[in-house]
Amino acid sequence: MLQALSWAALGTGFTFLMTTLGAAVVFFFVEEPRPQFQRTMLGFAAGVMTAASVWSLLLPAIERAEAGTLPVWLAPAAGLVLGAVGLLRLEEAAGRLMHTGSKEHGRMGRVVLAVTLHNLPEGMVVGLAAALALQGEPEAVSGALALALGIGLQNIPEGAAVSLPLAQAGQGGRKAFCAGAASGLVEPLGALLALALAGWVSAALPWLMSAAAGCMVCVTAQEMIPEAVEQDEPAGVISVVLGFALMMALDIAL
Repeated sequence: MLQALSWAALGTGFTFLMTTLGAAVVFFFVEEPRPQFQRTMLGFAAGVMTAASVWSLLLPAIERAEAGTLPVWLAPAAGLVLGAVGLLRLEEAAGRLMHTGSKEHGRMGRVVLAVTLHNLPEGMVVGLAAALALQGEPEAVSGALALALGIGLQNIPEGAAVSLPLAQAGQGGRKAFCAGAASGLVEPLGALLALALAGWVSAALPWLMSAAAGCMVCVTAQEMIPEAVEQDEPAGVISVVLGFALMMALDIAL
């Protein structure tokens, strides 16, 4: 068990470090960005989150559901809807996380919450991979290392997807960075939960991953994409596509 914890800590420690690295890009923007740049960055973040919901969450959830006894479509479809509805129910609470009841900060609170929920099942996946690697098969060991590397590299743009919109909403560089980095702290927690409840978590992962995807799709569709393209500027649309393409490329390549 101690060895499994060490593997999980190493893997999720790396993924958290990558999230922190991505959140740190906020320090490169010392002046108030222009509205067009804000919309472009918001669109880019929306593209990243949308692609992550598909390739990092829904497709792996479908693959895992194929090994179960329930219809393959049930967990991905129902989990997606439950995640979106759950996020809508938590709107006010997420706004209070940002210490204000304003609409803008409520929106940013939902962004943070969506990415944080997305990171929880990823941490669980790393924890389960560490547990499988300790069963002694070389393929499992290399697979666990590749998984941690892939998730870590994907977390770089995800950390930026949290910190940049927060900074543009007036939160300040330090606070935005802390929020972006903190969104990755749930990954070690997810790994510990997976190790402690390996059998149950493995069966529930399709539901958890799909629910996290529902949260991300909800917040991007409701809040981020409409603002990114509100002026009918091509730059906003292109930024969504570029963010989607970057995250898709990382997921496929890794």
